Amino acid sequence: PPQFSAVHSIEPELLRENIVSVVKTANAFSLPIVHSTINVATGRSESTVPELAALVENYPPIDRTSTNAWEDADFLAAVRATGRRKLILCALWTEICMAFPALDAMREGYEVYPVVDAIGGTSEEAHRAGLERVVQAGAQPVTWVALAVELQRDWAREETVADVIEI
Repeated sequence: PPQFSAVHSIEPELLRENIVSVVKTANAFSLPIVHSTINVATGRSESTVPELAALVENYPPIDRTSTNAWEDADFLAAVRATGRRKLILCALWTEICMAFPALDAMREGYEVYPVVDAIGGTSEEAHRAGLERVVQAGAQPVTWVALAVELQRDWAREETVADVIEI
């Protein structure tokens, strides 16, 4: 919650809704989720917002102190344990918590897809600069709706149509 209050690139409530939509989409397609928090154990921050926490209850948060999640051994191990080489990123804040691990992941050969409307920066300029930085390094920006439809790909794939439409 305190990090949402510092987001000024998008309305915090819309950002929450968009992140929830990404997580619902990931769940609908059985994608692995790595859920991270920062400074909850130290008492400097609060845990995941309730509407999101309910959707990721099967993915206990990896609490870290580093601003770059890629520098946290538990986070990195969780990402590697998924066996996936494509990373879909949502984060608070664009210019730090998304950009830093995205750049490191790409250096290690991962494909990175920042969900631009499910990431918030401390200002519009910070959000733009963070996105430009990772795009210049090779990231492929996507919106949450485009992500959902790209995963669906064909409305004949009946097993996920209802979920995608509901989301």
